[in-house]
Amino acid sequence: MKRHTTTPLWFVVMHKELLEALREKRTLTMLLMLTLLYPALVGFFLHTTIERSTRTEKAGIELAVIGGAQAPNLLAHLREKSVKVSERAPMDDTAIKALLSEKTFVGVLRLEPEFSSYYAEVRPAPLALWFDSSVDKDEQRRELEGILRDYANGIAGARLEAHGVSQAVLVPLRLERYDTSDGAGGAGKRIGLYLGMFFVPVFLFGLSMAIDTTAGERERRSLEVLMAQPMRARELVAGKWLAASALAAIGLGCELIVAHGVLSLLPLEEIGLSWRLSIPMLALVIAAALPLCLFVGAVQVALAMNSKTFKEAQASAGILTTLPMLPLMIIPMLDLSTQTWMYAVPVLGNQTMFQAIAAGKAIGALPYLLTCVLPLLLAWAAMEFAARRMRSEQYVMGI
Repeated sequence: MKRHTTTPLWFVVMHKELLEALREKRTLTMLLMLTLLYPALVGFFLHTTIERSTRTEKAGIELAVIGGAQAPNLLAHLREKSVKVSERAPMDDTAIKALLSEKTFVGVLRLEPEFSSYYAEVRPAPLALWFDSSVDKDEQRRELEGILRDYANGIAGARLEAHGVSQAVLVPLRLERYDTSDGAGGAGKRIGLYLGMFFVPVFLFGLSMAIDTTAGERERRSLEVLMAQPMRARELVAGKWLAASALAAIGLGCELIVAHGVLSLLPLEEIGLSWRLSIPMLALVIAAALPLCLFVGAVQVALAMNSKTFKEAQASAGILTTLPMLPLMIIPMLDLSTQTWMYAVPVLGNQTMFQAIAAGKAIGALPYLLTCVLPLLLAWAAMEFAARRMRSEQYVMGI
């Protein structure tokens, strides 16, 4: 049969599959949900982290004190350190627990009745700090304990001075800390866990299409009609592969744009992080992720075509969605620093690149090349396998 069109057949198949997918409300709903869900989750996690880290500076430490009249100097010292002291009447243990259950105070500092006499006799003056560990005020509590510890050390030093002993006796070593980090490296490493989440949906955007256009069409017996058309199996497979990959690329691009907008609005500097990604650099990240989309689409199509039933295809291709989670768990667990070989590993390379660029690092051309090469090779191998399966009558007939 003579062809009257110069349009490649694989493009015709891709165009047809992509239009059908985008016309389905289920596909559009899934695409929209995943595009907004992950940036929203990352933004929520970072916003919560910022709120927790800056809560002490913004709101101060609220402390209830029982028996504070015995130690006016201690209360004055606490107030100098921006601790909001609320003096309370004597309470029993049950009343203290009830007060802490209101989750207003970091803790309740109770000075025992013998505090004054013990202090005057230069004996350890008893005081108790009550707190509720289930309440999210650990950082404020540790800061409060540090203030009390410094106050106690100051009293000990003053007593030694009164007896003619230098305070240096209490401090045999003086440790000075110098942090040589410029903040960008540490910021990129800490934010890497969040950035890695953005590449998880790549394995979900085109999953339904990859399965429905292969195993689904075979069960519906519509694949036989397509195979009867004057086209090669390679062209048919390529069209379905590129349609699934295009849907993944569209979803990933929209998701990264939304994520850029969300992270640009957050005051990351307050927790030592940074977001230095410009629009041109974001475009490079999306372009470097296109081979990953091609790889994911190819593997999903190949796995679906290697399955005997639609449900088996869902299970096999679904296992692939766990792949992007492995680097998020393994790399922090092993505490590995960024190395060149990481860019050659699919998914991990994109995560590592995104992390470095977000921290403002210049990574050169080699990481981009490594990020693209292996996914393209694996995509080609998966398509060769899928084309061979498509040429098999046993597959097409479901035998």
